[in-house]
Amino acid sequence: MSGDAWTTGDIPDLSGRTALVTGPTEGGLGYFTALELARHGARVALAGRTTAKLDAAAEAIAAQVPGAALDTLVVDLADLTSVRSAAAEAADLGPIHLLVNNAGVMATPYRRTVDGLESQLATNHFGPFLLTGLLLDQLVASGGGRVVTLSSQMHRAARSAPLGDPHVRRHYRRWRVYGQTKLANLLFTFELDRRLRRAGLPVAALAAHPGFAGTHLVTNGQLSAPEGRRASILDAVVKMVSQPAHAGAWPTLMAATADLPGGTYVGPGGLGENSGLPRIVGCSALAADETAQRDLWELSEQTVGLGWP
Repeated sequence: MSGDAWTTGDIPDLSGRTALVTGPTEGGLGYFTALELARHGARVALAGRTTAKLDAAAEAIAAQVPGAALDTLVVDLADLTSVRSAAAEAADLGPIHLLVNNAGVMATPYRRTVDGLESQLATNHFGPFLLTGLLLDQLVASGGGRVVTLSSQMHRAARSAPLGDPHVRRHYRRWRVYGQTKLANLLFTFELDRRLRRAGLPVAALAAHPGFAGTHLVTNGQLSAPEGRRASILDAVVKMVSQPAHAGAWPTLMAATADLPGGTYVGPGGLGENSGLPRIVGCSALAADETAQRDLWELSEQTVGLGWP
């Protein structure tokens, strides 16, 4: 790395490598992650819910990186059938060197998915859990695969892991559930990395958090209807006090490309981990609880119908 601080200048040549990034909507964290990976030579598969948004992101990346090798993959992480279909389509990509589980929703109103799951937990955890498992053979085939999952400082607000029956409705507090999904991202990462090492598979699992990044996701978490004058004002305030979205992608990019061991968690290095150049950071005691990690893994296998690795 350049001195003691990692920058995007430390990203190596990624030619010949394939990356799949979920949630690459233009202007968001996934978009800037995909942009930098493409800028450094990677073939990047953009995975998101709508063809229109995927095409817009691809066009924007190609405008900045002429000749970028880009693919698009439609997937709704809140729909387990959609995840299975997307994974089957992703087989055409061949070996996958990097999977970035970036997509997520924040503090949304209560909703059940087609699978009967609460939508935040489905989108932020169960969908990525299933997608990663279904792509594992392609990650192994790369000879040195890496899975990076996006968490949040909000994982520290979770007082318990989401280990109850996910099909049973409980009292819903959207920020509490959001914090639990971000805790789940870390529990998943640490358990995945331990299982991969135990199985002797050439894949590592890492996590990252963006700090306080000025994306529309923040506004959407505060308002049930992110439109109109109120949303515009809140969006402007968020951007005034946060770092830009492209900087929020730096921890993900460091976790994705730096020489780091599995189980590493990366976040901004500034005050309160809100902004700044990325560095290795710590997590809550609950996130490091191996019993909770194992219990969530077993619950997740039962929920999505896939036992792995």
